[in-house]
Amino acid sequence: MAKLHFTDRVVPRAVLIGLVTPEVSFEKQTEYLDELAFLSKTLGIEVIKSFTQQLAHPDIRTFIGKGKLLEIKKYTKENEIDYVIFDDDLSASQMRNIEKELKLQIYDRSLLILDIFQYRAQTAQAKTQVELARYQYLLPRLTRMWTHLERQRGGTSTRGGAGEKEIETDRRIIRDKIALLKKKLKTIDKQMATQRQNRGKMVRVALVGYTNVGKSTIMNLLSKSNVFAEDKLFATLDTTVRKITIHNLPLLLTDTVGFIRKLPHQLVESFKSTLDEVREADILLHVVDISHPQFEDHWRAVDETLGEIDSKDKPTILVFNKIDQYSHLNESEFDYTGDRVHHISLKDLQASWMNRTENRSVFISAKKKENIDELRNSLYEVAKSIHASRYPYQDFLY
Repeated sequence: MAKLHFTDRVVPRAVLIGLVTPEVSFEKQTEYLDELAFLSKTLGIEVIKSFTQQLAHPDIRTFIGKGKLLEIKKYTKENEIDYVIFDDDLSASQMRNIEKELKLQIYDRSLLILDIFQYRAQTAQAKTQVELARYQYLLPRLTRMWTHLERQRGGTSTRGGAGEKEIETDRRIIRDKIALLKKKLKTIDKQMATQRQNRGKMVRVALVGYTNVGKSTIMNLLSKSNVFAEDKLFATLDTTVRKITIHNLPLLLTDTVGFIRKLPHQLVESFKSTLDEVREADILLHVVDISHPQFEDHWRAVDETLGEIDSKDKPTILVFNKIDQYSHLNESEFDYTGDRVHHISLKDLQASWMNRTENRSVFISAKKKENIDELRNSLYEVAKSIHASRYPYQDFLY
């Protein structure tokens, strides 16, 4: 499977493709393509243009219609485009057919995310997880790698040719690699599980949220450490655990990989040990980037993922971050009338519907260190009751 190459030009250029369907409106698809552009930027790719097409369902051969494909072909030739990136996953035959028509490198959403994860992976555990996910992605798509052999057969209809034999050989090699990586990851998972057991019965807190919401910055504030934080998607892949103390109460704080819409299922499976940190946590700090126009969708996407891993019912504190950048406001959201407001006070936010959910809510700016004491106090109150139930004779701590 080919990878993104950055040697052809200083900044590779790409166009994005998305479908408008009965399930996905034009407005929603525009939002999705904005996120895909951010994913592309994370890999250093410049997005030149986005294309959308309205179809009842994807074309079985080329995902988009023939006319739209020809329009994209013309544009990519005239504008020296390097890559064409689709917001959905493509089948092996769709990739093969599109590449044959456009004569360009084609990427679907999963492959783009896998490349980002591979670029970001630092530890042996993360590298093994990503490598496993890539091979699982590759296995059903091997046929597109051998299209050049079809020409070498001279158009014969004989089955069992060189290409088919090569594909079967590669499939066996990849299956063996997958089995080996799973075995290696199982050993790593056991080591991680032992580490979690050795932490004793300290109250464990996990930072969860959509990617790029500021979890690592909050981790640095609460733990006074220097966890890598950057304004890019999936800046953090490796689980980081720090011991923190709030009002004499010791806690273990874990920073986890960010969630995202349509995260490739291969990555969900491979990052099981990371998700175990969430499953075994006592408290979740669900961080929401309140400045993002689609923060409610991101909030729901994380909730859905938490439900899938049986972690939605844990004690949760909603941490609405980046309030210094928040201006997404309808007058109906607050109990006052007037024109659109661009500067919202902390008092207004605390009076909003966001502070009337079933979970405790805190509004902060991690970057500007605003209202961090309230976050610490809220976390302390929730953790104190859990700690007291485990150590009922340590009331002197409180």
